Amino acid sequence: METEFVDWLLRRIPADVRLEVPPGDDAAVLRPPAGRRTVVTTDMLMEGVDFVLGPDCPPQAVGHKALAVNLSDLAAMAARPEAIVVAVALPRHGGDAIARGLHEGIAALAADHGVTLAGGDTNAWDGPLVVTITAVGSVAAGVAWRRDGARPDDLLVVTGPCGGSILGRHLAVAPRCREALAIAARHTVHAAIDVSDGLSLDLSRMMAASGAAAVVDLAAVPIHPDAERLAARSDDRRSPLDHTLADGEDFELVLAMPPADARALVADPPPGLAPAIFGVVQAGSGLLARAADGTTRPLEPRGFIHAFDG
Repeated sequence: METEFVDWLLRRIPADVRLEVPPGDDAAVLRPPAGRRTVVTTDMLMEGVDFVLGPDCPPQAVGHKALAVNLSDLAAMAARPEAIVVAVALPRHGGDAIARGLHEGIAALAADHGVTLAGGDTNAWDGPLVVTITAVGSVAAGVAWRRDGARPDDLLVVTGPCGGSILGRHLAVAPRCREALAIAARHTVHAAIDVSDGLSLDLSRMMAASGAAAVVDLAAVPIHPDAERLAARSDDRRSPLDHTLADGEDFELVLAMPPADARALVADPPPGLAPAIFGVVQAGSGLLARAADGTTRPLEPRGFIHAFDG
């Protein structure tokens, strides 16, 4: 029952100085860090769309992913994670065990990133599991990374190889929060976005926001070994590069940076990163693909988009 679960949950939430009023009241009261701006993001995960519960995807993995995708959004703003609010719609059958597993996955990742659980809501229904997390971060005034700042001659950097995430990385998401803060402390970043829906699709969104074009050097796009494995399957008709450009759920960061900063980042990256320069920003609009011989052609942005009609 909801009351017993909430009582169980409240006993497991550590006290945190950032909460003037902790979980258990009608709402939490946060103490924002002095001199910093508040960054807020939210993401919803639905069974059958973002995950399928089962032996390869227990509730703990869903909890981890639900928080990780929100932390990735904060990383794309170079924001420090602070607090989260969690809302879940639980299946009536087996909902208690699912809820406890979700908390286990969320709590482990929250502790790893210094995030406090500020509250939330639980509901039960006859539908599938739905998890929504709202994450709150902070950033110094005027320095948040945005999508709309890319400039001609900026180099495009992706913080790691992409593609083939469906083989397991779509659940074991590693948000680049610490890495983003380390990059922001050392380098200039004009624009940033995280790769949630597809490298080419998310890059096109950054270029559209910036009013600029991107030239992607196809030979320089870093291909994840998972993309190679997926393309090698007998029933797969796509190349590793195609998977890299369009699969999504890689949750690496794409950065538009001045050339000197981009090269310095690649030469001396934060621990755990394998960044690569894969293109350049130029005046215009849209995406271009540049082959090894220097010829260019239009590059169609592709990835995952939720579809619904009027």
